[in-house]
Amino acid sequence: MDKTLFWKFIKFGVVGFSGLFVDFGITWVAKEILKLNKYVANSTGFMCAVVSNYILNRIWTFESHDPNVAVQFSKFLLIALVGLAINNGIIYLLTERFKVNFYVAKLVATGVVTVWNFGANVLITFNN
Repeated sequence: MDKTLFWKFIKFGVVGFSGLFVDFGITWVAKEILKLNKYVANSTGFMCAVVSNYILNRIWTFESHDPNVAVQFSKFLLIALVGLAINNGIIYLLTERFKVNFYVAKLVATGVVTVWNFGANVLITFNN
């Protein structure tokens, strides 16, 4: 990994960490307070984090000036939706099959999806 890509990964990680608070916070409110189904709550938190992460990654991580924001966000969103499917699949596997605590499973899933999201966004969304 070259130095520029390394620093982008670090920035992506910082943005992702901020998204973690958005994701987990909204997931917790949706699941524990609003009593939504755990997968609906997880998806809601995840998608809110996608929006905040896109904005921060566009501005700070990748310093993108692409005028086609809608197209770029669509790519980011599509990658995130694949990530969401991976995320929910891991949560299902860990909670239902291995009886792991929901939030521990979500943390593991988040780590796996971070690698997917970074690679796909470097190659597809912010490849200029």
